[in-house]
Amino acid sequence: MFNPEVIAELFEAVMIICFGLSWPLSVYKSWKSRTAKGKSLQFEIFIWIGYIFGIAKNFIKFFNGSTGFIFFLAWGFYFLNFIEITIDMALYFRNVKLDKAADAAKQ
Repeated sequence: MFNPEVIAELFEAVMIICFGLSWPLSVYKSWKSRTAKGKSLQFEIFIWIGYIFGIAKNFIKFFNGSTGFIFFLAWGFYFLNFIEITIDMALYFRNVKLDKAADAAKQ
């Protein structure tokens, strides 16, 4: 009745969409807070690497003939999430500089 591959793709797409909806909140918080305190660059790097592997998995599936709607939905959100976390990591470095400047101004 149900195709397990389609269900698995649907679950992956929902997971990636949920992550995709969460990253803009993190980017916004990083932008507004202007501090790196409470952020973990290592955590974001591991997630970033995970997205690279997810994108690679989708390349492999694409070249093996998987081109359904859910596949393209997940594909798009992998790229979107990758861009969003890259922006958040860039803001981390900006905020580290701002933290150092604020600490220097206090002394």
